[in-house]
Amino acid sequence: MVTICFEDEFILAVLKPNNVLVHHSSMARNQSDEKSLIQLLFDAYGLPFYPIHRLDRKTSGIILFAKKKEFVAPFQELFVTNQIQKTYYGLVRGHIAELGKIDSPVKGRDANVHKDALTYFKRLKTVELNIPVHPYAMSRYSLVELTPKTGRLHQLRIHLNKISHPLIGDPKYGDRFHNRMFETEFTCSNLFLHAKQLEFTHPFTNETLLISAELPSNWKTMFLQFKWSS
Repeated sequence: MVTICFEDEFILAVLKPNNVLVHHSSMARNQSDEKSLIQLLFDAYGLPFYPIHRLDRKTSGIILFAKKKEFVAPFQELFVTNQIQKTYYGLVRGHIAELGKIDSPVKGRDANVHKDALTYFKRLKTVELNIPVHPYAMSRYSLVELTPKTGRLHQLRIHLNKISHPLIGDPKYGDRFHNRMFETEFTCSNLFLHAKQLEFTHPFTNETLLISAELPSNWKTMFLQFKWSS
């Protein structure tokens, strides 16, 4: 089943679940027999759709598809020229600062090339749990709103690791002790990174769009555990 966040004659905004590929690719590791988002859309509509941008496999949230191939380029131009306001939510280790900026280059697909990358963040909520995680007797976490101003591969995951507040559930850039605690205590191993909102001016209708995606159910479960209102 596919959850639609927005639809008009040009695009479809879809809620991508965690651990679902947008499309199968020779570059994607550990591909299973599970259907990609493109395949699920074809099953639902009987029509091809064309992805406008990308999300990491482990990231949930909004992804835009064009209904015709010729619609792709005008929307992609908005991403390339930073005319789309992207908002993500993340659950990170520790109590992060209330507001901040991470201005640090990240590696591209070519490991020898570093590209400028900029992320703004705002802390939304914090919690301290009476659960020990090596090497401390307590564990602390923050819900953070992330606004990337560039779109580098794994940018948010790398940036949060850079400031010692890695995302929970991140197998590559995260903290294995905290990841293991979430698996043990909360039976949760997913990456806590969600593409929450996109805001932009529609290139065909000139309408200002604000598209939001509901948080996944495992996030809501954690909010209850932490006594956070959703």
